[in-house]
Amino acid sequence: MNGKKIRVLIVDDSAVVRQVLTQLLNKSADIEVIGSVSDPIFAMARMNQDWPDVVVLDVEMPRMDGITFLKKIMSVRPTPVVICSTLTEKGAETTMQALSAGATGIVTKPKAGLKAFLEDDSGDIVHAVKAAAMTDMRRMKAMTMASHARPAKPLEVTPAAAGAQASAMAATTDRLVAIGTSTGGTQALEVVLTQLSRIAPGIVIVQHMPEKFTDAFAARLNGICEIEVKEAVSGDRVIPGRALIAPGGKHMTVKRSGAQYVVEVQDGPLVNRHRPSVDVLFRSVAKWAGKNALGIIMTGMGDDGARGLKEMLAAGARTAGQDEKTCVVYGMPKEAVKLGAVQQELPLQAIASLIEQYGK
Repeated sequence: MNGKKIRVLIVDDSAVVRQVLTQLLNKSADIEVIGSVSDPIFAMARMNQDWPDVVVLDVEMPRMDGITFLKKIMSVRPTPVVICSTLTEKGAETTMQALSAGATGIVTKPKAGLKAFLEDDSGDIVHAVKAAAMTDMRRMKAMTMASHARPAKPLEVTPAAAGAQASAMAATTDRLVAIGTSTGGTQALEVVLTQLSRIAPGIVIVQHMPEKFTDAFAARLNGICEIEVKEAVSGDRVIPGRALIAPGGKHMTVKRSGAQYVVEVQDGPLVNRHRPSVDVLFRSVAKWAGKNALGIIMTGMGDDGARGLKEMLAAGARTAGQDEKTCVVYGMPKEAVKLGAVQQELPLQAIASLIEQYGK
């Protein structure tokens, strides 16, 4: 933000949430809360007078819901929006709609013990706002528009059919693709995965996202992709035509089991402030797959994945990074490039082709 403070507007119908978020965000030297209002109607009036750099937005509010308001913002003046969502199944589904509409990140809140929860996770809230402020909204809007124009998966292609074909091919392949991404990654992954065919190599993915949301994210992708996309569980095999997404709040690793690769999902401490961590996944791939792997680091803030990608490269894997021109936030790929971990940088639209070619 060129040395200036990130100016934030909070929109939430809970007075407690507004108060706690205001206090937490104002503790950061880089952030200034310029207002907090109870619903989108008040927010629109406030924003017309003083437009913020970032909006922290609840999704369930009276008078106008957060999704409708988000779409209004994106149509009038695209602005980074962090969704403040409840940790529920319904909240997860609604949040997927928000991410699809152009939201940049998620902050979670439980139904009970709100104040203590938000204070314990204050670093996540500050990080989400800072990442949002770095977002290139022009690229975000372009990906969002492309997503809305994309047709749903044809009826004849079902997860069962994709899985059956992949299982039949499993014994003939020992290659896998590991992808790590964060801010802007939900839209970027959609661009990549919807271009892949059912003969694409098996893929393991870490997308920084809170628990409960990854299952809804995977289900949404599964509905629009030719390949099978699912939230990973321990013992899942990495097979052609399938992408496994690490569950929010858990680390995911890859191990060799006979002629197959399988994933393990486990608890553990935060790594680079994240769980799941891209570094944790990449390091396991370096150890167990080595030269039989392709590592790709995509849009996101921070340096998670850079060192793990370097370990993959040292183990003989191929490595790639999304280029600056197509990243919503050119942070994670940039740090990997600095370490010398990236063999080639390429635009987002070329990543699917790289994956397909690698599997041949």
